[in-house]
Amino acid sequence: MKKLRQLLLVLLAGFYLVFPPTLYAQHNEQLTLEELIPGGKNFYRFYPKIPVEYQWYGDNLIALKSDSAWIIKNPEKPFETQLFFTYKDIQNTLSEKTQTVYDVIFAKNNYPLVRFYTSRGIGIYHPIEKQCKSFFTLPPQSKNHELSPDNAFLAYTKGNNLYLLNNNREETKITQDENKNIVSGQAVHRNEFGITKGIFWSPNGKKLAFYRMNETTVTDYPLVDISARAAQLKTIKYPMAGMTSHEVTIGIFDTTTQETVYLKTGSPKDKYLTNIAWNPDGKSIYVAELNREQNHMKLIQYDAISGNRIKILFEETHPKYVEPLSPILFVPDNSDRFVQQSRKDGYNHLYLYDSSGKRLKQLTSGAWEVTEVFGFDEKGRHFFFASTQPSPLERHIYSVDLKNSKISRYTPTPGIHTITLSRSGKYFTDQYSAHDNPGKIDLLNTQNKKTINLSSATNPFADYDMPSVEQGSLKAADDKTDLYYRLVKPTDFNPTKKYPAIIYVYGGPHSQLVSNRWRFGSDGWETYMAQKGYMIFVMDNRGTSYRGADFENITHRYLGVEETKDHMKGVEFLCALPYVDKNRLGIYGWSFGGFMSINMLLRHPDTFKAGVAGGPVTDWRYYEIMYGERYMDTPEENPEGYEESSLLNKADKLKSRLLIIHGDQDPIVVWQHSLQFLNCCIKAGTHPDYFIYPGHGHNVIGHDRVHLHEHITYYFDDHMK
Repeated sequence: MKKLRQLLLVLLAGFYLVFPPTLYAQHNEQLTLEELIPGGKNFYRFYPKIPVEYQWYGDNLIALKSDSAWIIKNPEKPFETQLFFTYKDIQNTLSEKTQTVYDVIFAKNNYPLVRFYTSRGIGIYHPIEKQCKSFFTLPPQSKNHELSPDNAFLAYTKGNNLYLLNNNREETKITQDENKNIVSGQAVHRNEFGITKGIFWSPNGKKLAFYRMNETTVTDYPLVDISARAAQLKTIKYPMAGMTSHEVTIGIFDTTTQETVYLKTGSPKDKYLTNIAWNPDGKSIYVAELNREQNHMKLIQYDAISGNRIKILFEETHPKYVEPLSPILFVPDNSDRFVQQSRKDGYNHLYLYDSSGKRLKQLTSGAWEVTEVFGFDEKGRHFFFASTQPSPLERHIYSVDLKNSKISRYTPTPGIHTITLSRSGKYFTDQYSAHDNPGKIDLLNTQNKKTINLSSATNPFADYDMPSVEQGSLKAADDKTDLYYRLVKPTDFNPTKKYPAIIYVYGGPHSQLVSNRWRFGSDGWETYMAQKGYMIFVMDNRGTSYRGADFENITHRYLGVEETKDHMKGVEFLCALPYVDKNRLGIYGWSFGGFMSINMLLRHPDTFKAGVAGGPVTDWRYYEIMYGERYMDTPEENPEGYEESSLLNKADKLKSRLLIIHGDQDPIVVWQHSLQFLNCCIKAGTHPDYFIYPGHGHNVIGHDRVHLHEHITYYFDDHMK
């Protein structure tokens, strides 16, 4: 649910941050919202960053620092560096030398060339020859730029059409749609199913697959832009649950023949085309096709020249829902073997197939989940991945041998790990943090597992009196499932005192708030509130991620019901603590968390003194098809569930103080949600408070984000202290 969690990811940005120490910090000085919240005037002085960035150039390690690339030819001796090139060196090879290079990418599949980026375009640099091989100036108003693997073409969109630019700066308009409701080359299905883009190059760069979306049948939805003197209507396409969705096809453009064919996927109505993957030889393409009910997936192979269907490799069904999120990955230089991720056994695991669709073996298994894949070593024998084994609170790095299925673990140190593999797979860099580790980057030899620390962050809060953060577990409402929480205690905590407590909640699918990263993931606002004398409690209920299908889909068709039961167990835990004032409990959340905040207040009206709900869903009938129908089915199929999950029919239950916050340009949880709830409250005689952020979408960004957290803080101070 990529969109619904966007704000959550922004709120969690501080979870991953490393704050460098300041020279003037005093032991008792408190951090401010300007320092703790993204968008704050002083935030970037405290922005978390390990001082050196590492990438791979083949099996040579590259250290990027101060606009220079330093090469480490022997990774076993990572501190023996040699200047490779500077960003200025690249700039001097350009015809327009006033351009500033701001980033370089050493991609494994692009070796020995390096891609670089300027404000005006994307270029290819050969660091050995010290030459710029090509440069693509970005056309005005162009978006969604994708370089071909052979660096011969730049694909992009302008308006609703797809274009191609070659090295001779000749532009080809691939699609010719004048209808503004037909969009090519952009992400479809509202970014669900792991979809993040709409352009997919074949491995050899000769063919270009792209999404084409027809939104003609989708209902127009009005947003109003008040920035103009006379407010202007901004219409978007928004398919609500149970209504008509857009129709998607997949085109393939041949750069040699300049012709486009469309995959013969049948009627585009009521289906989702997801997880596009190319065969290594570029002759065929694979699509995971999902029915609208989202309970039946087919992996289908198509001929990339004719667009004809070749065969269905396999199918996957589930009585609740199937959610394909990752394209298949072919073994290097082998068109006959690929790895698929699936929850078909209840947990997300890896499976090896041959090109006929025959499952050769299950590569991983157990009551844990694969959470990220990093690819193969050069020989294609070992596949590297991260998983929740041995704990859902952590991410550790493993590889599986495709021949004998042996699994090897590389990261004994506790925490959340992610890696970047060298070209051969002999080495990787491991970046990780833990509750007591603000961040480290290690170099690891995969053959002997020898580890060398490359760079470490210092404790960012060494000179501050910081709130403590504790992690623990309690039983869910089923009295058997472990739920994990963090508890942030006030600065100068005194166990003999009584403190007000605020529950920060999200609670929806595709989320995890509590993990063993720096300070257990506690963010800047939690720190700020704890400095002011609040307890902050955060827990991942059933329905969230990385605990298996049964853990997540327990909420199916009745969103907000089981989640609330679990959070009331959290309330019981808090109220049993001798230092928590059970008469001063608050709750706050955004998006799905906003839904949960109001939901908790209405289902348990005597529990909380105050709550804040940002961008809240108030009735799932007003939310979009892809996400809403996956977890709730359609309103026609599940009227009881929609009625039970709705907040509109419970507006009369509101007893506590409630602040609702919404951006008036929200295209994800549309403004109608909170306005409808206000209307129901008026009719019911209840009195929530309300605040609008004009011009903002689902996220409140920029310096207004500081204002947002000031406003939330004032509300709790006014009604809980």
